[in-house]
Amino acid sequence: MSALNNKVAIITGASSGIGYASAKLFAKKGAKVVLAARRRDELEKLAKTIHQQGGEAVSLAGDVCEEEYAEALVQYAVAEFGGLDIAFNNAGTLGALGKATTDTTYTDWQHTIHTNLTSAFFAAKYQLPEMMKRGGGSMIFTSSFVGHTVGMPQMAAYAASKAGLVGLTQALATEYGANGIRVNALLPGGTDTAMGRSVANSPEAVSFVEALHALKRMAFPEEIAQSALFLASDASSFTTGTALLADGGVSICRT
Repeated sequence: MSALNNKVAIITGASSGIGYASAKLFAKKGAKVVLAARRRDELEKLAKTIHQQGGEAVSLAGDVCEEEYAEALVQYAVAEFGGLDIAFNNAGTLGALGKATTDTTYTDWQHTIHTNLTSAFFAAKYQLPEMMKRGGGSMIFTSSFVGHTVGMPQMAAYAASKAGLVGLTQALATEYGANGIRVNALLPGGTDTAMGRSVANSPEAVSFVEALHALKRMAFPEEIAQSALFLASDASSFTTGTALLADGGVSICRT
């Protein structure tokens, strides 16, 4: 039996990067996947690819910053597949880069916090009741080593939002553990995605980012997806409230 056989999963940020790789992997492992992101065409292409590979997927485009979208995703999962077992709340933004904190506008700050942290609250608000109806589930938030184990300049809003996700993870894990719901944060290192390449945007920048990691390279999205699969599956049945580092050793590397 596959690791996620007949489980229903919502994955946000599924149109590219870690979300895209995770959607394909979850479907391959037997999950019925609800794909979420802003880019409708990309979601529909991914759903078609999953179907061609023998999996099940539907898509619903929207903005995770809108509470109505969080509610609609859960309603769609229930309507299409009968419930909800797994939520990989992965969508996020780096926010405005290259600005000192004193030059960061309230609009910049608010957008980053809202996209990365408030959207996670919206998601959990609607996902938790459906998981409780199923007798449990697994909720995953994509956080970051930035703001958790590593401080980086000119990333105050991003660091605050991602650190906030770890706090939210811990609170929800204790609040809903008795309901059989596990809540964990996944903290990737530098990953070869469109978002990652917006930072590592030159050969010199790539080399610099790679050197920060103990493994001296960046991750492939498929590698981070494997960590998400662990947290989504029963392989992590006694794991909750954690900040799981899948960071290639960037948090401990000093060479």
